[in-house]
Amino acid sequence: MVTGGERAVARCDILGVAPYSDMEGGLYRGYLAPAHRAALDRTSHWMTEAGMAVRLDPAANLIGRYEGGVPGAPALLIGSHIDSVRDAGRYDGPLGIMLGIEAVDALHCAGRRLPFPIEVVAFGDEEGSRFPAAMLTSRAMAGTLDAAALDMADGEGVALADAGVDIAAYLSAARAPGATLAYLEAHIEQGPVLEAQGLAVGTVTGIAAQLRYRISLTGMAGHAGTTSMPLRRDALAGAAEAMLAIEGIAREDGSDLVATVGRIEALPGAANVIPGEARFTLDVRSGDEARRNRAAKAMLDAVAAIADRRELDFAMERIHDLPASPCDAALMNLMDAAIADAGHPPFRLVSGAGHDAMVMASLCPTAMLFIRCKLGISHNPAEHVDPADADIALRAMLGFMEKLGENFDRA
Repeated sequence: MVTGGERAVARCDILGVAPYSDMEGGLYRGYLAPAHRAALDRTSHWMTEAGMAVRLDPAANLIGRYEGGVPGAPALLIGSHIDSVRDAGRYDGPLGIMLGIEAVDALHCAGRRLPFPIEVVAFGDEEGSRFPAAMLTSRAMAGTLDAAALDMADGEGVALADAGVDIAAYLSAARAPGATLAYLEAHIEQGPVLEAQGLAVGTVTGIAAQLRYRISLTGMAGHAGTTSMPLRRDALAGAAEAMLAIEGIAREDGSDLVATVGRIEALPGAANVIPGEARFTLDVRSGDEARRNRAAKAMLDAVAAIADRRELDFAMERIHDLPASPCDAALMNLMDAAIADAGHPPFRLVSGAGHDAMVMASLCPTAMLFIRCKLGISHNPAEHVDPADADIALRAMLGFMEKLGENFDRA
């Protein structure tokens, strides 16, 4: 007999190929693109089979609702994102949705209702891989999205307003005050900690604070064969030195601090021309916001010093600043207990990656459950989850929901 965890993984596999991907030979599911709409249709069918009433909110979040036993009670939301990065793995995001559907299906098959309703949410845009913003749809649901942020277009010039949503109604996706009890997100770890510990699942303590910058260094373009080395103002060489300095600062910190230069561009980009400009991004993260800020300042100071010494002009723009988002202490305790009841040792870890949970924390208490993924690989077609681990996660989620229901009764 197929277990709920096995079926959740299998459904992610179904969504990993056409028509649920718009990328030939790989997985890419951008927000509001044809593959996204196809995935919503298929997921809606699975939600309906599990006994849920299904709707699409104004931000194109798919929501399946399973009523509770207490009229008017606030809902437990179980969610994750259904979009993907380019050339993605199959489980980053969709696995949490499919496990939420399996949890409701287990209750439905048993003819049971918890005191509160459950809403399983497939967020439309967490990755920001189509439009130049991330977590649009969870921000809309949480009521933290500014109307000005909706004025954007994708790389092909298609405006969000023309992509299939009603911009005038978009912000009405915000949930009403008092309508939400808590938010639970199950997600692959996207890192190696659980595997190193020999554990299938772990309780997330919070999501690391993130800073992101756009940096440019400008020197002088020149002929590669006629400009002597002492006379060069090579922007790319300066950027290379800056990146090594950034890496050194992060390594020397000896903590959970991480720093990444994920994108670089050298201009004019000709093989026989000294780069006159280099542009790159800098992403700095830590569970400790003060540590993150200190490290980021040291890195920017190092870049500035290198630019000055090499006679390069520089510009730095902060483009992303997300504070640390701790999970709710009481909900973490419930998750620990649910993991223990499922026969596994409780273990806590921080998330270095951002998730919709960090947005939903502004709306309600949040909890996250991490699931082991092979070698910690994610955002890669090699992403892999053992169905047995997914089944352990499902049992932990069901135990968490039961315990939340017991506490709700006592309240």
